[in-house]
Amino acid sequence: MSCLNLSTWVQIQTCSMFNQAGRSRSQPFSLVHPLKTNMPVSFAPPKRRRSTTPFSVSAILTKQQTLKEEESAKPSFNFKSYMLQTADSVNQALDAAVPIRDPAMIHEAMRYSLLAGGKRVRPVLCLAACELVGGSHSQAMPAACAVEMIHTMSLIHDDLPCMDNDDLRRGKPTNHKVFGEDVAVLAGDALLAFAFEHIAVSTVGVSPERIIRAVEELAKSIGAEGLVAGQVVDINSEGLADVGLEQLEYIHLHKTAALLECAVVLGSILGGGSDSETEKLRTFARYIGLLFQVVDDILDVTKSSQELGKTAGKDLVADKVTYPKLLGIEKSREFAEKLIKDAKEQLSGFDLEKAAPLIALANYIAHREN
Repeated sequence: MSCLNLSTWVQIQTCSMFNQAGRSRSQPFSLVHPLKTNMPVSFAPPKRRRSTTPFSVSAILTKQQTLKEEESAKPSFNFKSYMLQTADSVNQALDAAVPIRDPAMIHEAMRYSLLAGGKRVRPVLCLAACELVGGSHSQAMPAACAVEMIHTMSLIHDDLPCMDNDDLRRGKPTNHKVFGEDVAVLAGDALLAFAFEHIAVSTVGVSPERIIRAVEELAKSIGAEGLVAGQVVDINSEGLADVGLEQLEYIHLHKTAALLECAVVLGSILGGGSDSETEKLRTFARYIGLLFQVVDDILDVTKSSQELGKTAGKDLVADKVTYPKLLGIEKSREFAEKLIKDAKEQLSGFDLEKAAPLIALANYIAHREN
């Protein structure tokens, strides 16, 4: 399939968004603009933006736009019940995985952020993908917990004064506000290291070869070719006047979508999925990963801090480029609608009953309110 330049899509609103899928090993993150791995993102001397007046926006995706897609899932599937039960299982597993032990302070700091709540979208995606390819929750639970540990690490570090300098996360004071910057950095480091140990030591009923593949996938998704790459480019893009759609997509495919993609791919690998099944799920996850960020950009300017459980309007204050800022609200909504449609198409070859959780999760991401 051909690729789309997002700027062209904005004008013609049609596209085929992915290169032909390769083997199931992690590929360079790309969607609308496949970036050459040997072509670094360059930054001209900063041209500082002038502050712009915040615009007024309403809904992200209407219920009518997304609920019509629910017919793809079995009517009997209860998404709310599934999320509550699965998230509860994840919370119990996280609680057991990181008990209080010496030195107590670092474990308390780790648990403070790890068990602070949250939607648990990433671990639920991991478990749902595992079940879809014929695996069980028990096979993927350590990986699901590992992904959540790394996600929590990224939030702890992201909130630090040297990064986003945030005081609120998941409705509570951020880690460094409670334990200090030094302990917060170390708590994030400890969660990162333990995530890999947890997969290696606690995964049962899976071949060593598949566990090694999972560890490789996880490492690549969060390193200098994944989450860290997106974070660095995001930091260097603040206040620049010439950040375009291609660079914005690069940031979010790496900073946000990479770990969501990894969660789904880990589930498929550990559940025994074939290379073709894993690649279809990778593509599905890449679409919903970018969808997650498009929605997040809109929520940042439409919801209060109390509603979000984190500081609202941060992107405007930091003068960051967002999808609504570049595309406008209507085009952002259209882009989000296309992303969810294309994501669901990747699941068409799977058993619809087993795919129901992933279909419902895609809908949830599209019209979530926090």
